[in-house]
Amino acid sequence: MVYSRLAIILTIGFWGTYVITTIIRQYFKGPNTFPFVMQSLGYLLIVTLLTFSALMYLLARQGALHRFSKHVRVPRAEIDRYFEENQPTVTVLIPSYNEEPGVVRKTLLSAALQEYPHLRIVLLVDDPPYPADSATLARLNATRQLTTEITELFAEPRQVCESKLVEFFRDQASSSHVSLAVAQELAELYAWAANWLEQFGSKEQKDDHVGEFFVKDVVGSLSEELRRVHEALMASCSEEVELPVARVSQLYQRLTWIFNAELDVFERKKFASLSHEPNKAMNLNSYIGLMGRTFKQINTPDGPVLMPASGFRSGETVSFPDSEFVLTLDADSILRSGYCLRLVYFMQQPDHARVAVVQTPYSSFRGAATRIERIAGATTDIQHILHQGMTYYNATFWVGANAIIRKSALEDIGETEWVGGFEIRRFIQDRTVIEDTESSVDLAKHNWTLFNYPERLSYSATPPDFGSLIVQRRRWANGGLIILPKLWSLVRDRKRQGNAMSKAEIWLRLNYLASIAWASFGLIFLLAYPIDGRLLSPFVLLAALPYFIAMASDLKYSGYKRSDVFRIYGFNLILLPVNLAGVLKSMQQALSARKIPFARTPKVKERTVSPMLYVISPFIVIGVSLFTLWQGTVQHNWGNAAFAAFNATTAAWALVEFIGIKNTFVDIWLSVLNWLYVPVKKKQSDQEIEPAARVGWQAILYHGDAEGRLPESAVDHLALTERTSYPEEKEVMTS
Repeated sequence: MVYSRLAIILTIGFWGTYVITTIIRQYFKGPNTFPFVMQSLGYLLIVTLLTFSALMYLLARQGALHRFSKHVRVPRAEIDRYFEENQPTVTVLIPSYNEEPGVVRKTLLSAALQEYPHLRIVLLVDDPPYPADSATLARLNATRQLTTEITELFAEPRQVCESKLVEFFRDQASSSHVSLAVAQELAELYAWAANWLEQFGSKEQKDDHVGEFFVKDVVGSLSEELRRVHEALMASCSEEVELPVARVSQLYQRLTWIFNAELDVFERKKFASLSHEPNKAMNLNSYIGLMGRTFKQINTPDGPVLMPASGFRSGETVSFPDSEFVLTLDADSILRSGYCLRLVYFMQQPDHARVAVVQTPYSSFRGAATRIERIAGATTDIQHILHQGMTYYNATFWVGANAIIRKSALEDIGETEWVGGFEIRRFIQDRTVIEDTESSVDLAKHNWTLFNYPERLSYSATPPDFGSLIVQRRRWANGGLIILPKLWSLVRDRKRQGNAMSKAEIWLRLNYLASIAWASFGLIFLLAYPIDGRLLSPFVLLAALPYFIAMASDLKYSGYKRSDVFRIYGFNLILLPVNLAGVLKSMQQALSARKIPFARTPKVKERTVSPMLYVISPFIVIGVSLFTLWQGTVQHNWGNAAFAAFNATTAAWALVEFIGIKNTFVDIWLSVLNWLYVPVKKKQSDQEIEPAARVGWQAILYHGDAEGRLPESAVDHLALTERTSYPEEKEVMTS
């Protein structure tokens, strides 16, 4: 912590020294040309912004060190005692789109193995519900069956543990302490549960590092914990200590909590009354908007719709249980067993009544097979530290891979609109592709706070190749500039309310939203523009040195090599065009007021092909750096030459190690082929056109179309209608 404070002081000191000894000094040395003045101001601005980002890294890191040093785990007995008397409900929502069933299965299992009473897990499948391709349909059906398979898998341990709990309550109703025989029976039950988990883990596939992590760190760690309880109970019996009934009751209940999760599947695209916008936010919003309400399902030519049951006197209805908390979890994320208990316990403390979101910023799975996944995972693990520090300054942002959210806070920021006569509710904003970040500002505007729990309890997949990483990082870089006006509005509102935000909070939030933009443009300027030698100074390097030393230390702390700091620098160089593309998309949306489509990160077993622009760009970065090196050498501008040589070396190494020369030329060749060959559109036959002209009495009665033709919106749902609506009239319609 002392070194961290020293790093902050040195960064500010070296930057100030550079401004005084280089920039200001040049103006006093004599007359300067207009181009030199403009170049000096531009260079000073870029250096200042990059130094500011480095300073925010060090500041957040300092906050994280403070929090880590003061964090004390709540004893398990205290947590068990609390949840024996208080059992707030939690609904786990797992949005899924085009995911491999094996990936989703691990996520569902990690959620189902949470030691929490009355946990309800809903898999929100967002795939088209009726695909024509047989392989796609088979994968979708396998995903739908996962909840049933897991319920059946846990049936035996759930029944055994619940029956033992009932038996204990029956026999120990009036006792204050339990006999040694009862304690020994409980110990044997814990041993049985541990053995069951070990056998279950031994049957799980461990074909990659994610599978190994799930078996070892989720199933295995839970089994080991249960076995330690077994050993402790046996030790108490050997010492002939009679345990209190209350504690034994809590231990019995703990076993039932592990296996009693309720699982379900929901597909919003089956219902014409729900939003079908293709993004994760509206998938979550659709289900959250139904929670705590009862509906009647009505079949229409557009497909089934859900109407509030209050408008109908009779008939079957469908209800969606409400809960106090909502846990959102990406379909490629995995939770440790104590996630729900510890985070909900934290939310239930009186001092945290205004905490809307609590999360553990996700970490990466260790043991990645590719170098690029390992280095990308390293940047994720460093972000875990920085997010912890941001909480120290009350500048927390919601990281959407996992979070426990107070549902009343979502209702506080919810918005309602009517589309086509149906109510569409938005709790999580989908205006940008970083919906969690914008919702963080919305919650802060309503005086809610967000919190990062200082433990690593959640893990998420990292893209294993450059092509899929492009999609993820381009999405992450898109949206921050659009949210900036909301941040300024938040600052003004807080000041008007007499609860002004601290400078550290404002700076950290500003850096989080805008640093990718100024860093991308700034690096392009430094790479491509030959800086006048009079503006260069070793103090610029010295101002950046504490940042790189601190990052190297954080990498070592997170289980990586200190030298990975150079690999991350090269990694960021080849990602520079990707980040810039995301920033430009933000500007495009700001100018056009048109929403940018949500691009999901591809998750395929084979390598994702990269667009030609992004595989050529690293060559351009290397070429520009080599040209600057040559130019600096010729002009004896050794500062520029050294910087260019470093950039060319690290970028070339990153190109070879992270993308690969072979993959680069393959992706370029495939991009050229895709550009040369245009797929021929199949001419529609009369039989294919016929459904659009088909006369349907249901469509006339529902839409009121005077010409008796199905409206265009109804044609899109024709296959859905024929499968789900009016089965007795299907033959009449086709004839």
